[in-house]
Amino acid sequence: MKIVAINGSPRKNGNTALLLDAVRQEVEAAGVEFAVFQPGPNVHPCMACYHCLDTGSLRCVRDDDGVNDIIAACIGADGILLASPVYHAGIAGGMKCVIDRLMLAAACGENQLHHKVGGALCTLRRSGGTETYHQLLAAMDCMEMVVVTSDYWGAAHGADPGEVLRDAEGMEVARKLGRNMAWMVKVLAESKVPVPETGHRPMTNFVR
Repeated sequence: MKIVAINGSPRKNGNTALLLDAVRQEVEAAGVEFAVFQPGPNVHPCMACYHCLDTGSLRCVRDDDGVNDIIAACIGADGILLASPVYHAGIAGGMKCVIDRLMLAAACGENQLHHKVGGALCTLRRSGGTETYHQLLAAMDCMEMVVVTSDYWGAAHGADPGEVLRDAEGMEVARKLGRNMAWMVKVLAESKVPVPETGHRPMTNFVR
């Protein structure tokens, strides 16, 4: 069993990384593997070429920034944790690029992410945490994932690297999310209840 986390921050060893490390400790203590992918600041945006969707390749045509490794890891994982710093009341630009390409390549055709366990966290200096958290949740909602929460919204405060560690409540929210995600991954792995069928949804445009 494995949970994959995507760190959408362009900073190495920043507050988002520290928050994810707290999650990692809880997940691994529960006997579930945990891996973090951080695409960094040079990730490409989705070009809306639809090659991945038209061919069913489960890969993006842009293959030089590590996003295809993230897509493959998410397909192979039992759980996916999306984590991003807040940039002007929304997710960081690089994280948006990753989510757009992940959703199109792995979820918009034959959905490879349905019924995987999902969770979301964000770090922020002052405000915009709720908006960013809900953006991350909305992405998993569109991918038919089983969304797991903590006991409060998944936002922890800290601007300079290390400051997030002083947000006692935010750190505990992250740790509890890790415990809940690990628990749900194990519950689903041991369940004898058949997984519901899924399939293509009709794509309707408002102009016709």
